[in-house]
Order: sequence, then C-alpha cells, then structure tokens
Amino acid sequence: MLIALYVRVSTAAQEARGTIGSQLEALRAYAAKETFQIEEEYLDDGHSGAYLDRPGLDALRDAAEARRFEAVLCLCPDRLARSYAYQVLIMDELARYDVRVLFSDAPEIADDPQARLLTQVQGVIAEYERAKLIERGRRGKLYRARLGEVVSWKAPYGYRRIPRTDSEQARLVIYEPEAVVVRGIFADVVERGLSVRKIVYGLYENDIPSPAGRNMWPCSTVSRLLKNEAYIGRVYYNQTQSVPSRPGSKRATRQVDRPRAEWIAIPVPSFISQATFDAVPPVSRDNSRWSPRRAEPGAWLLRGLVRCGACDVATTCHKMHGRKGECHRYYYCPHHDILQAGGEDRRCPERNIRADALDAFVLEQVHDALNHPQTLLAAEGALAERAGGDDAEILTSQLAKLERRLEGVRRERRRIADLYQVGLIETADMERRGRDIATRLKQLGSEREALDLRSEEATERDTLEQNMCDFGERVLAGWETMDHSQKQRLLRTVLESVHVKGTQVELRFRIPLNEPPSDDSSHSPPGSEGPRQAVFSKDRLRSLGECSPLSLQAGGGGVQCGGQWRRGQRR
Repeated sequence: MLIALYVRVSTAAQEARGTIGSQLEALRAYAAKETFQIEEEYLDDGHSGAYLDRPGLDALRDAAEARRFEAVLCLCPDRLARSYAYQVLIMDELARYDVRVLFSDAPEIADDPQARLLTQVQGVIAEYERAKLIERGRRGKLYRARLGEVVSWKAPYGYRRIPRTDSEQARLVIYEPEAVVVRGIFADVVERGLSVRKIVYGLYENDIPSPAGRNMWPCSTVSRLLKNEAYIGRVYYNQTQSVPSRPGSKRATRQVDRPRAEWIAIPVPSFISQATFDAVPPVSRDNSRWSPRRAEPGAWLLRGLVRCGACDVATTCHKMHGRKGECHRYYYCPHHDILQAGGEDRRCPERNIRADALDAFVLEQVHDALNHPQTLLAAEGALAERAGGDDAEILTSQLAKLERRLEGVRRERRRIADLYQVGLIETADMERRGRDIATRLKQLGSEREALDLRSEEATERDTLEQNMCDFGERVLAGWETMDHSQKQRLLRTVLESVHVKGTQVELRFRIPLNEPPSDDSSHSPPGSEGPRQAVFSKDRLRSLGECSPLSLQAGGGGVQCGGQWRRGQRR
C-alpha cells in the first residue's frame, strides 16, 4: 500500500532535541514491518496541534486531494490535532478522498465502534493535556514576573531583551541608537512643543525608520511611545485578559484590559526622567465633531461610496473655502497626506473630487440605468456568455437523456441480480460487474448534480430581465418625491462603490432582485411600495470580473457623461 508519513512537534525546543526524528524512525519501522511503500514524508516541526494552519498538514491535504497515496500513517491521533473536533475534520476530509488514516500506537478507526471510542477518548485527553500545559505556562510566567523577570519576548522601542540564562533572569537593556530617538521625541514635545504630526514629519525627513522598519512612523506609534512607562523604569505584565468576542465577530476571543491593581510591575533601566514624562501633554483629542454622524444634512450624497481610482482607498468628506469666500465640498483622498500615504513617493496624484458635481452626475446615471435596464442586462448577458451560459431548453434535454441513461444502468443492475439468483453467473463475476455498475452510477450521479446546478443558474438568468424591470419601475415610481436621505438610501442600495480616476467614473452596481424574506416594511427602498428585496451576492448583477459587482464606466467610454462631469481644481 502506498502511504504518506505525518509527524509533528509543538515547540522549537522539541525540534532541537530531535523528538521529530524519533517519530520518523518509529513510523518508518512500522511501515517496513507492514510492507508499506512510503510515497512522501510531511513534517511540522515547531507547530502547535491546536491550529490547522500548518504547512506540513496543508501539503498533506493537498496531496491527498490529488490521490498521490492511499493512506496516511501517524504516530497517534493527537499528532494530527490536539482538538478532537479538528481530528474529525481532518479524517473526514481524507475519507472523502478515499485515503485511510493509520496510527502506529492506536488501531485503525474504520467502522469499528471500539476504535472510534478509543480515538475520541484520546482526543479528549489531548485537549485536557493542552489545557494543563497552558495553565502551567501561565502560572509559571506570573511567578517569574513577580520575581522581576521580563517575561514578554517583545521589547519596547529603545530596549533589547537579554534571554534568561542559568545564572540570570531575562532582562531589558538600553539600546542606545533607539534610545537617542526616544529622547529626541520627548524633547520635541516637552521643550519645543511640537505636535505628533510634526514629529513624524521630522522623523521621516531624517530617514529614521519606524519600529516596524517602515519609512513613515504612524502617529499612533509616537502617541503610544509618549505614554510608555518603560522609559521611566517600569514595564507591566498581566495587563490584559482574553474574553469571548462580541456577537457577530469573526474571532472567538478578544483582549480587554485588567484592573490596574492586577498589573505586575517589573523594574527596568530608565533613560527618561519622571519630570519629563509627566510634562508630556495629552496627545489624544476629541474628534467626535468629524464623525460621519455629524455630517452636514443635505450634502455628501455619496458619502461612504466614493473610492479613489488611483489608490483604491475610500475618500473622506472635506469643505474648502475659495478665494472669494465661497464654500466648496470635496471628496478627498486620504493619500494626499504624506503620513497617510506612507511617504512622498506614494502620495495620490489625483485632484480632489467636487462633491456636488459628482453627486448630480452619479444620480443621473443611476436614474438612466434604472429607466433603461437594457444597459445592465447587456453586461449581464456578456457575463453569462463569457462564463459559458447555457440555454434552459438545452439543459432540460440533457437532463432527460441523463435520466434515461441512469434508468438503463439501474435496469442492468436488476438483471444481473436476477441472473445471480437463478445461478447463471458466478459470485466473482457478479461482484466484478456490480463494481463496474456502481462506478457508472456514481459518475452519472455527479453529472446530474452538475446539470442541475447549471439548470438552476439558467433559470435565474431567464428571470433576471423581468426582475430588473420590476425593480426599476418600483424605484422610479417615487423618484420625484424622494428627499435627500431617501436618495442616499437608494444609492447605497443599488451601488457597491463609485471609483473615480481622472475624468473616468466607474459605477459598480449591486441590484437586489430576490424575493423579500419577510414582510418587514421598515426596509423598503425609497419610492417603492412594500418590503425591500433582499440582497444576496449570488443574485446581484456582477461585472465581467469574477465575483465583482457590475461596472459601468462614464466619462471616457461606456455611458457618456455628455460633458457634465467636472473635477475640482484644488489640491
């Protein structure tokens, strides 16, 4: 049997002691004893079994999908994963590829209830052992921190961490090249009264890289540096704790601050005086007046939708006054600011975008698109043609032919069973022909599933035109009576984004065409009667790119702007 070996150790220390080599030696001896042929060996040295994101395991799963071996040999289930749920996930995936999972220290699972129970018990024990290791490590770090040892491996800017030895604890020492920079930052704030932005500009002009090695220091990094108590001789351990994430979050846990009384202070060398540290003014300010919720009513119709075509970042809303005192509104690319862009060479080359002109232009284009849906439907037709769209009648005919072939194979299986019962064919012949029929049935079943999927997509395309027209009629019926907020809701309903580059405007549509999932009238689109149609990504009108919204370009091709589009002249 052609097999693959998989071995794993959790830490670099285990790797250095050669425990991964002992696993390999045991598995090779087991394979030789069972006369298995080893196709490949997959190693994860220094990777925890608590996670599935392991390079060796990923390569093993890819090779299993490619049918490069028949079985995987592992020392025991907890080498695959520490969590039983992860063990089941991996073994189920391998089973789908007809790859067996063998353990040298445990019986093969297969359909044996006792073997499956043993694996489950081993998985629970592995999880318990991992929990014990984590708890022991946490208590050990707390003990060492209370003795004054620097536990965290990450040193603040201006320091270097010296690892623990047999005679000394781990500690921080001052790294003078970075300490000079820190002293200069404190001097700029306390003695010269410079703002954080001006300090960042100075660091950039003097070619001083950030702690992350970038050319431009983030303002938040300088702000945190000015509040770091390490520079006056104190670092803290046990500042945060892990708690369950809020509902809807993608992460299972989040970090929150502990009460300051639970923090453990660790003394370190200082190079900033207490008086200088206390003299630093508050670096945070109340920016609530810039919140989008405080936006001027009746303006910024496309707020949150406009993106800079050159930088592909969302724009912000700015008001600027002209030479004669007149006020103009602009959509402003944040990469005009050298700090936001990350350097002079990365600044946005585009001009600011006049908000009133773009709002009127986009609103007119949306009105025309809904009033003449043939433009959108033509793009959807081009998408279907490029994706290999099928005609519903042809697919129905193909499905009928496939059903006849399936019925013929089923009749053949029944005839073979009848022949075997009357003794006209031998058992071996019946089994061989039965395997052949099972293979054909499986292949035909897969073809039918694919045809069913294509038929469903063709049916959706056939109903697209009517749904599109209905949606446009519902919206346009109340177009004249819409106020600013209703128009803004409409644009956020039908537009994914608006990309502007030079005189070119690209509208990316997302038209909701599904049946309403409920009778909640609070979600009705402006100008319509009844509940709003639900928006699902698979039913949106998409662009010719894969899985992206439908795009219409204006100003340089596609839908022409007729000379109405004009950009602002200010930087």
